[in-house]
Formats: sequence, C-alpha cells, structure tokens
Amino acid sequence: MTLQTPTDYRTALRRLDALVAAGVEGNAALETEFRELILALDVYESKLGLLPIPNLPTSLAEMIELKRQQMRLKQKELAELLEVPAGRLSQILSGKRRVTLDLAKRLYERLGIPSDFILKNA
Repeated sequence: MTLQTPTDYRTALRRLDALVAAGVEGNAALETEFRELILALDVYESKLGLLPIPNLPTSLAEMIELKRQQMRLKQKELAELLEVPAGRLSQILSGKRRVTLDLAKRLYERLGIPSDFILKNA
C-alpha cells in the first residue's frame, strides 16, 4: 500500500482510527491491515518531512517544560507568568519541590495543562 496524495493520507488516517476504535486484536486480517496502514503512513510522512510526535510528558515537570517550549518562554519568563520565584520554579522542574494548590490553578489557567493531569502527577 502506498499513499500518493493528501486525500490518500486522510483516508488512511480515517481507516486507522476506525481500526483502533473497533479493535484489531485476534483478527489476523485486521492486524495485517493495521500494520500496513502504519507503514504506509510512516513512509508518506517521512517523504513530507513530518517529524513523529514526541512522547507525551509523563510527569508534571515534563508537561510544564513542554508548555514553556511551546510558548517560547525562558524559564524566568515562565516563572513571572506563573507568579513564582525563578528558584522555586527550578526546584519544581527538578522534582525537589511539590506544586501548591495555587500554582496548580495557575498551571491550569495560564498554561492550559489539564486539571486531571495536574492531579495525577502533582
């Protein structure tokens, strides 16, 4: 299977979503189609120069760092945005200090970090 056009790409993505939603485990034909779709999508994306999606953050410090990079802020600017001293933010990012409830609210409001992610990883 080869993808030649953006329409082929979108169709393949929709099919992949349908396979994921239906579940392919235990069905050899669907598992084969799933693998072929993944391979075709990878080849097409590499031709376009698209980068793979990086691993999603698993800790609150990683999520804060990701948001900082996305917003193109320096750590000092992020500290100002969050209204915390730069040293305290550094300690939070290094795991030496925990997030307070007030800071958790600001992470949610100002950085858009989902509240459930904050609660699970704080």
